[in-house]
Amino acid sequence: MRGRQAAIIVAAVLLFGGLPAVVHPAEAKTIEVAVGDGLVEAVAAAMPGDVLHLAPGVHKGSVVIEKPLTIEGNSFESTAIEGDGQGSVIRILSPGVIVRGLHISGSGIDKTGIDAGVYVEKGADNPVVERCWLDRNLFGVTLHGPKGARVIGNTITNRNDLWLNNRGNGIHAWNNIGSIIADNVVTGGRDGIFMQLGRDNVISGNRFERLRFAVHYMYSKGGAVTDNVSIANHIGYALMYSDNLKVSGNISVKDRDQGLMLNSARKGKITENYVYASGGKCLFMYLALRNRVADNRFEGCDIGVHVTGSDENVIVDNAFIGNRVQMRYAGTKTYEWSEKSHGNYWSDNTAFDLDGNGIADTAYRPNNVVDWLVWRYPLSKLLLSSPAMELLRAAQGQFPALTPGGVVDSYPLMAPGPAPRELPPIPQNVEWEAGVADSES
Repeated sequence: MRGRQAAIIVAAVLLFGGLPAVVHPAEAKTIEVAVGDGLVEAVAAAMPGDVLHLAPGVHKGSVVIEKPLTIEGNSFESTAIEGDGQGSVIRILSPGVIVRGLHISGSGIDKTGIDAGVYVEKGADNPVVERCWLDRNLFGVTLHGPKGARVIGNTITNRNDLWLNNRGNGIHAWNNIGSIIADNVVTGGRDGIFMQLGRDNVISGNRFERLRFAVHYMYSKGGAVTDNVSIANHIGYALMYSDNLKVSGNISVKDRDQGLMLNSARKGKITENYVYASGGKCLFMYLALRNRVADNRFEGCDIGVHVTGSDENVIVDNAFIGNRVQMRYAGTKTYEWSEKSHGNYWSDNTAFDLDGNGIADTAYRPNNVVDWLVWRYPLSKLLLSSPAMELLRAAQGQFPALTPGGVVDSYPLMAPGPAPRELPPIPQNVEWEAGVADSES
């Protein structure tokens, strides 16, 4: 795990620039804080750069940190900081603060104040929150504008006794630059990670279960979402109004509505992701522009891909496997989903490959005139097996001009590429909590 974390940090440094160093004074020392000594008093008495090592047991918060300090325990299994149910348990106002190895619980429930286990204010740059258990808080970690934050290897189990949309996010990030959020496990609260107005942040190797959105991006630029796992959430990866994102190697398993959503996302690179068994759509593209979507696998969903108003995207080398409906699209414009005589794999394509080059001999249209009628007039589903519908299918095969627009793959592949990653254990009998998932951001 440490090697992986180091690799993530080195990659982020190379990609986004060096990290400002926090220089601790030479006289900094380690101070042992026993249970009952008073954590608030120990923080007030410490000098910049000191390390407060908390003895095993429960230390009463809440604390405000206004100088560079390290507050640590041996592990979150033995050492805890418990808030009084008001505000944030740890509030960081200074650059260079490190919090590690602690069980942190007991924040308030004020959404307007963004009450959290750990709250980091704008200007408190280069904070580190690692190997902590943030439990029974409204928000787990709030990053309210610092640069260079590191939130690594934490377990976050926020309050679930509130209605879903009244809960806080596991990691709530606003106006952050160059942060690394890696190897965390979030299983309680509203969204796993909410990133708004961020730039050049890295979200990597995290696991999210039974939330609203696993990763929720809004109005952000640059950065990467890589190698995360989303299981049984309402939506896996909701990338909205954001540009130039690298989204690669992620897994979505049995997310309720969508595995991967590109809503007004532009110029992203969406590669080698695996979406499996969404009850709704594997991929939803709404007003998505100039993205490259390549080498992904979309499998076993109710709808493989739903496309609305999305232009100038390159869609190539993806595999659409065993979806109940491969594509939903209703419109008059035609989109070509291939590049340089190379398209995508469609499991329901029955075409031949007589020359053995791995490319089907005829183009594939995942949406035909019957699909168009069903989507536009839902009651026509009652006629799907009727002679009239069979006649429409046959007529379109003889007269392609009848096609109502949509996607054509002129070079469909005869076999899928390898699955990007192995699936985690698949939960059975998933029950999602009530709450607004699609419309509220």
